[in-house]
Amino acid sequence: MEIVAKIDLETKVIEVLQTCFDPEIPTNIYDLGLIYEINIDDDANVHTLMTLTSPSCPVAGTLPPEVEEKIRNIPGVNGSNVEITWDPGWTKDMMSETARFETGMF
Repeated sequence: MEIVAKIDLETKVIEVLQTCFDPEIPTNIYDLGLIYEINIDDDANVHTLMTLTSPSCPVAGTLPPEVEEKIRNIPGVNGSNVEITWDPGWTKDMMSETARFETGMF
């Protein structure tokens, strides 16, 4: 897969991630800083490394599969895998400036 195609696909993945929301904080998971890595291999398989706001997050069982499915449904993606990590643990400092402004979490 060409570098330009990977960049275009990564842009589409980010756009999809911005449609996924954490129910506790009304901001998308990308701007919340829950996405640590997006890796796209030469076969257009997308591996996403993400975290949640806490291990006891009420959507811990449903949000990762939702993210995985939404990415898998992007035209051009052959496969999607979401891996959850707790290292480093999420803090509000990981939020984008826009997300901090929207939520009032400075």
